[in-house]
Amino acid sequence: MTAINTSRRRFLQQSALAAAMVNFPSVLLAGTGGLKRAATPGFNPDLEIEFIAQTAQIPILANGPTTRVQKFSATLLKGPQQALQQLPGNYLGPILNFQQGQKVRIFFKNSLNEASIIHWHGLHVPQHSDGHPMYSIEPGQQFVYEFEVLNRAGTSFYHSHSHNLTAEQVYRGLAGLITVSDGDEQKLDLPSGEFDLPLVIQDRSFNEQNQLQYVHKMHDRMQGFLGDTILVNGKPNAEFRVKSRAYRFRAANGSNSRIYKLGWDDGTPLTVIGTDACLLGKPETRPYIMLAPGERVDLWLDFSGRAVADKLVMYSLPFSGTLPGMAENMQKRGGMGMMHHALPQGGKFAIATFSVTEKVNDSPKLPETLVPFQRLTLQDVDNSDSPLPIAISMQPMRPLVNGKSFAMDKVMDFERVALGSIKRIRIFHDHEMHGGGMGMMKGMRHRNAQHEADDSSSGNKMGMGGMMMDMAHPIHLHGQQYQILRRVTDKVRSTDYAGVKDGFVDSGWKDTVLVMPGEEVEIIKPFQDYKGLFLYHCHNLEHEDFGMMRQFLVE
Repeated sequence: MTAINTSRRRFLQQSALAAAMVNFPSVLLAGTGGLKRAATPGFNPDLEIEFIAQTAQIPILANGPTTRVQKFSATLLKGPQQALQQLPGNYLGPILNFQQGQKVRIFFKNSLNEASIIHWHGLHVPQHSDGHPMYSIEPGQQFVYEFEVLNRAGTSFYHSHSHNLTAEQVYRGLAGLITVSDGDEQKLDLPSGEFDLPLVIQDRSFNEQNQLQYVHKMHDRMQGFLGDTILVNGKPNAEFRVKSRAYRFRAANGSNSRIYKLGWDDGTPLTVIGTDACLLGKPETRPYIMLAPGERVDLWLDFSGRAVADKLVMYSLPFSGTLPGMAENMQKRGGMGMMHHALPQGGKFAIATFSVTEKVNDSPKLPETLVPFQRLTLQDVDNSDSPLPIAISMQPMRPLVNGKSFAMDKVMDFERVALGSIKRIRIFHDHEMHGGGMGMMKGMRHRNAQHEADDSSSGNKMGMGGMMMDMAHPIHLHGQQYQILRRVTDKVRSTDYAGVKDGFVDSGWKDTVLVMPGEEVEIIKPFQDYKGLFLYHCHNLEHEDFGMMRQFLVE
């Protein structure tokens, strides 16, 4: 980034923050906003951690030079040692192990040469600790996070969230895993210790000097970055040496835009015990698991009965239909300046090998039920007849949400929601290219009533431009997790959808959902506990940086 660009970005951010304080004074100036530079008197943390974002040289590939990365480093200042699990020689940040009810204070120091801020993806925290890009700090500055862990047991992760810088900073290493435990989980005999392992999946590209290569061509960025090397827990050619017993693997898609279809090479089904920051009510088995950027699944992988020296390979299995048809074809054979891609979106490739190295007989049994789960229904919402819209569209060179690009200091009327409310939200593709999303939204209530009567009348107007640019989008909502009410699939391409639909695990709490081209997803989301500005956006990180992001104002 040039000095001119840095100065301009700093000016724009400071201007946006100032405008936000004018537009939302009750939120930003009443103890929930403003840049937190120092610890709050009277907040007595159980955990205190110092985080530093900095550049580093890390050995990622087996041979040759080290790789220059951006890395989160952390030091435990107060609390149990197990709260911070270091990963030596790794570009990923340390694993944070939280307990429900803990009070946490984190001092974040920016030692990069550009702005940054951390988002605790999946944690339900106050606005000032959520990593909103308005709080991005400049090189040499400090930000203080303070929050209580309200989450139930599950898996989350943290990453950089500075607007226009998120994609490349995450790509260069600014991310790490979070686990939360609680009393309900501790009553279960789930694998723990050496049998509870991370499975952070990312894709990267390297040049001949082992340095990370990022995309800057507009065509590539509009589709999202795709690397040609798969890394698991920060390393290529991942192999896990396992015993003949059950393990818990916490799988997280830490890629910028790549979608994975996880499955065993021998066709053995996968068992899921948790999704997006929370355990399920009961285990679920799938032939494969779809995992979009930002999504997590807790997998119960049982190697009982396997012989020593057995090897199993977990693949990303083939699928199609997540990119516009023309882009998908160009990616496979090249065209319009796009190179043939060694690992196209939807291609088949190995993720990791699991080698059985020891025979044991003390494996835990898969529980029939896991944790208490309350299913939300339309009776719980206060807007059952008028769902809030999240209309996603891909206008040429301009990804939008609800017909708008991101603005830190603006919310639309329907984006203002009452604290304590539970909302029905409709996520869909907006094909009215001429009007963004707003012309379409005027008839929302009427079309929703038709939708209840007849699903076939629920489709968006299929403008040719919108259809040609349709692609899958992983939609992430900050704040509390939500539940998926239903998927409406009458407008999807059935042949493509058949290859992914059995991999969606929609029965648990979610914060990120993959919306396929032509698909509508309805969710029920609580807005409880905290006032403030909470983002919603596409978690294809290139799209997010292009402005495919908006925010709710909870007041």
